[in-house]
Amino acid sequence: MNAQEYLYVPLDQMEPEAALAMARTLAPAVGGFKVGMDLFYQGGPKVAQEVVALGRPVFLDLKLHDIPQTVARGVRAVRSLGVSYLTVHAAGGEAMLRAAQEEAGDALRLLAVTLLTSIDGPVAQAIGWQEAPQEIVLRLARIAQGAGLKGYITSGEEAARLRALAPDAAIGVPGVRRAQDASGDQRRVVTPAAARRAGADLIIVGRPITQAADPVAAAWAIVEEIAEGEAS
Repeated sequence: MNAQEYLYVPLDQMEPEAALAMARTLAPAVGGFKVGMDLFYQGGPKVAQEVVALGRPVFLDLKLHDIPQTVARGVRAVRSLGVSYLTVHAAGGEAMLRAAQEEAGDALRLLAVTLLTSIDGPVAQAIGWQEAPQEIVLRLARIAQGAGLKGYITSGEEAARLRALAPDAAIGVPGVRRAQDASGDQRRVVTPAAARRAGADLIIVGRPITQAADPVAAAWAIVEEIAEGEAS
């Protein structure tokens, strides 16, 4: 893969028409797009299909988390949209994850969300987790691995350990920021180069690109930093 193929841009915090216009603009400069729940809830399945039609892989970020039968039905519905990836919460447990994987088959790569990048140690403890974030991520990843999933969402801080755990998995890293970018609501952030060095396959960069004065130029700048991580 070349450096461009690792870059995924979230089409979040936009109305559907604005999101599609942004996707059309960025398609030549990125590897794929993330359609999050806010865009999906506004535009429905049609908006995901329209992004797929642009010819780039699409990562549908719905973070499914419910009883096994309900999640399985959700995966079955998503499978017809043509997206490449779908997120499910690893905290849903092995039975839920296994049901999801059985529905996904080979047509759809499931990515198990381990610990949100907005959650750091103190927040995790307030929720009730006693371990450090890195240990929480590994525990949840092992549950997903046992259920047959071959993909994870994690922060860049844990990506290298997940790569060692699952050499053939797809690893997505959100909360990626250049050194000069504001972190926003992300707590566990890394640079594009660091994410690639850690083994990330989907390097997810949103606001530093979509809110830039020149989104295409900003995307290419991120691609250059990813290439630095490839070379080092």
